[in-house]
Amino acid sequence: MSADSSNMINLNRSVKWSWLFKMAWRDSRRNRSRLFLFISSITLGIAALVAIYSFGYNLRDDINSQAATLVGADLVISGNKAVDKKMERLLDTLGTQRSQERNFASMVYFNKSQDTRLVQIRALKGGFPYYGSIETTPATAAKSFKDGKYALVDAALMQQYKAGVSDSVKIGKVTFIIAGVLNQAPGQSGLAAGIAPVVYIPLQYLDATGLVDKGSRINYNFYYKFDKKTDVDKLADRLDEKLDKNNLRYETIETRKQNTGRAFSDLNRFLSLVGFIALLLGCIGVASATQIYVREKVASIAVLRCLGVKASEAFLIFLIQIAGIGLIGSVVGAVLGTVVQQVLPLVLKDFLPFDISVSVSWLALGQGVLLGVIISVLFALLPLISIRNISPLNTLRSAFETVKSRRDPLRWLVYLLILGFIIGFSYLQLNDWAASAAFTVAILVAFLILTLTALLLMWIIKLLVKASWSYLVRQGFANLHRPNNQTTILMVSIGLSTAFICLLIFLQSMLIKQVTLSASGNQPNVILFDIQSDQEKGVLDITKQHHMPVIQQVPIITIKLDRINNKTAATLPKDSTADKLRRAFGYEYRVTYRDYLTSSEKIAEGKWIGKTDGETVIPVSLDERMAKRLEIKLNDKLTFNVQGTPVNTYVASLRKVNWNKVQTNFQVVFPTGVLEQAPQFHVLLTHASSSPTSAKYQQAIVKKYPNVSIVDLGLVLTILDEILDKISYVIRFMSGFSIATGIIVLIASVRISKYQRIKESVLLRTLGGSRRQILAITALEYLFLGALSSLTGVLLAIAGGWLLAKFSFEIPFQVNYAPAGILFGLTVALTILIGLFNSRGVLNRPPLEVLRSDT
Repeated sequence: MSADSSNMINLNRSVKWSWLFKMAWRDSRRNRSRLFLFISSITLGIAALVAIYSFGYNLRDDINSQAATLVGADLVISGNKAVDKKMERLLDTLGTQRSQERNFASMVYFNKSQDTRLVQIRALKGGFPYYGSIETTPATAAKSFKDGKYALVDAALMQQYKAGVSDSVKIGKVTFIIAGVLNQAPGQSGLAAGIAPVVYIPLQYLDATGLVDKGSRINYNFYYKFDKKTDVDKLADRLDEKLDKNNLRYETIETRKQNTGRAFSDLNRFLSLVGFIALLLGCIGVASATQIYVREKVASIAVLRCLGVKASEAFLIFLIQIAGIGLIGSVVGAVLGTVVQQVLPLVLKDFLPFDISVSVSWLALGQGVLLGVIISVLFALLPLISIRNISPLNTLRSAFETVKSRRDPLRWLVYLLILGFIIGFSYLQLNDWAASAAFTVAILVAFLILTLTALLLMWIIKLLVKASWSYLVRQGFANLHRPNNQTTILMVSIGLSTAFICLLIFLQSMLIKQVTLSASGNQPNVILFDIQSDQEKGVLDITKQHHMPVIQQVPIITIKLDRINNKTAATLPKDSTADKLRRAFGYEYRVTYRDYLTSSEKIAEGKWIGKTDGETVIPVSLDERMAKRLEIKLNDKLTFNVQGTPVNTYVASLRKVNWNKVQTNFQVVFPTGVLEQAPQFHVLLTHASSSPTSAKYQQAIVKKYPNVSIVDLGLVLTILDEILDKISYVIRFMSGFSIATGIIVLIASVRISKYQRIKESVLLRTLGGSRRQILAITALEYLFLGALSSLTGVLLAIAGGWLLAKFSFEIPFQVNYAPAGILFGLTVALTILIGLFNSRGVLNRPPLEVLRSDT
């Protein structure tokens, strides 16, 4: 009895970690290439996140160090109207150095080429910028242009209109000599320069242009430099109440740091989520690969159990393997991320108004490695916990019993851990639980749709395949649904990657098409604004002379909102809860009057009233989004300030306005019979049949009425296309990680499939199957797999594009399907090539050699 007891296995012994590590190391020797392939699925996801984290940390440091050059001064005070004498005296007491700037949109006329363009005029006086510089060619022009009638013209404009230094441009009534090429304005990104190119002129010549008295909306900026002893932020806080009463706002270096950091942290969060999607794709690869790896190890684990290894010890051996390989893969991904980080500033340069330094962030590296190990272990746990259910009897059984693993309560714990991880990581990026939950749900829904689609397709294939079909076709289809297939994992990885890039193509196509349609047919493609009442007839005459139709002619009046029911700016609480209303009372609204609804408007609530006959309280119509933002309801009382005259109104109706349509849309519309005598300017919409016609028409308008600004939708289309190209380039760059991860998961899955199908292929070879037949079966399998996966992705992109077009952009769903067809073909071809490439070992060697080396 004692002898038998001495030979019994002690199941209560303590865990010997050194032995477990040795066993993990020994067992991995024949499988390391396969394990590295499994974990390589997450390498690119880790690389993307490390690159983005490093970029974010460097960005934060650069914002802190370069914020002064972004502002250009210690304090900036700005408003949209001229200050009164009392405020002017106060402003003149500030700072040791002072500068002033007036900026507004206006037309510039290139005398040499006779071209015109809407630009942002900046009329400058003083030594601004005090930090950084206005970058020009030649460099001396940044200061010398203030000495006479000189201008600095944006570099892109100079190139577009083939202008050179010493050529001239006409702004209003004054001709300026081009003193230099403007390469970089303070705080302006390359993208902003493309949308609103800047032209600098000296402030002393602004009045002579005749543009100030013509009703243009002018922004007034005052720049100040203080000595180092002055606490500028405290000074600004003391001035805040006085500035607010005069509808002025301020910015300091510290507030610019906060605002810029907040804006670019949003960009960084978006990029992090894109990288996280790539990482999740890799996680699916890890889970699937580990599951099949464990299945292959059932016999080995069963033998260990026979030799006395506890279930928990067997579990720990393979957990150590996965964690170790995950650590190595994460380190490789982190190193690769530092390399990718060198490229990110080049990819994002058009969106950044300052230079980004590139340095290694050890914090980002540590975060990437830790995240990689956690994800490797977490997503490998689902298949690994089934090891605990492998009994010694499995040495005598031919199949692994999966019933017990399905009933394992620990699986639900792992599911909860994975769900908690996704929500937690999303929260770290978004800092919003609701948004994190929404992102997690969206990810789960996308994965669920693709998984269900894969299962549905496998079920349909079983039903469709007929015995009368060719053996090769039947065998290729059968490989999609037989045991140990990789259909689901490949459907998810390939389908999601395809859907992601295809949706981007559809969105760009829809937006470009919408603007193209707006500029085609008889739709307005030239818009004139700031037409004064005494110029209206002359502009109409020039339009008719060029045989262009007057599609719409709209009067515009500038007003302010003084009261909403019993609320005024003075009665609002001082805290941030009233910020929306405070901005509403300080805002200048541009409104119109008419007795009809336009094609872009529908009444959402109330009754449209287009005419009034001397009522003391005037019925007005509000945009429903404005009403929702300011919590205004039907019949609420509003008091507007119309050029100093109070006008009492009530909300008679709320309109649903399609702001995407190219025509004049307004937040507030008055009925006729009220504002006809108020100071106003006009907007005219017309259509030019060709670019030369549009150019000649603009030249004629600008020569006679230089204050009139013109928007050419043909040019807008070109600019929009360039902007979307830049944005889509960034998204394509980031989605490239998802696509590359999908390819790696595809390669890994095909490799796994190879190990699973060795015996089948060898059996076919033994039974007389030719190399060509096996090659055809393999090619057909991956043809069906690639086609079904990419087709599902394209269909998901079509569905997503339709939803975005209908409910978000509110535009027709009209896209070009050709790029999607090309993407479909490339995906299918790549899947087939990878499948055939990874199957070459079975095809090129004798059956007995394959069995000896791979089984």
